[in-house]
Amino acid sequence: MSAFFGPLEADGRVPPHQQTRVAAFLISAHGALARQFAFALPAKLDAAWQTELNAQFYRESEIVSLLMRATAWVPDLALGHMAVSWEMAWLPAPIEGLADHARGQAIQLATLAHAIHAGIRPAALLPTEANPKDPFAMALRRIEFESSRLLQAQILFLKGPDLQPFRDAVSAVLERRHAEVRRLWHETLDSIGVAPS
Repeated sequence: MSAFFGPLEADGRVPPHQQTRVAAFLISAHGALARQFAFALPAKLDAAWQTELNAQFYRESEIVSLLMRATAWVPDLALGHMAVSWEMAWLPAPIEGLADHARGQAIQLATLAHAIHAGIRPAALLPTEANPKDPFAMALRRIEFESSRLLQAQILFLKGPDLQPFRDAVSAVLERRHAEVRRLWHETLDSIGVAPS
């Protein structure tokens, strides 16, 4: 096991089987966020916070599109089973003690987004000798940069005064989401011989 991707190809690129597995996981996670943001968006933007939803939807869609094109894809028979477990994990679950369905959806989405953006740092797995012009490596760096920006919106929402009365429920959901995302990410990396730190 290694703390980084590799052994790298002769030209310094991440091996295609590692690219495929990691990109599939990231596409599943960011694709789930894009879908959920799309469903949360109203037909017409009437409030300032809705513009942030719109921006987040497009950022997540861009991440998925970037990965689709930047990855050197190879056949991976294990992905079918893995993708099912990933997709099930992204589904929202009821929040105990919260009857407001709309608020619950917003909390579920924000906590999932927070867990994905804060808990997955794919560029940190690139060894120093990785080819800086490799499209996959560049995509991972871009995703990490965008994730740090997107994370700010989730923090502002989750720590906002509107959710103060539900702080314990929000904290419980956030902890569960982080544990779930971390477990799936570590399992994915372990399956390609990478030991996350």
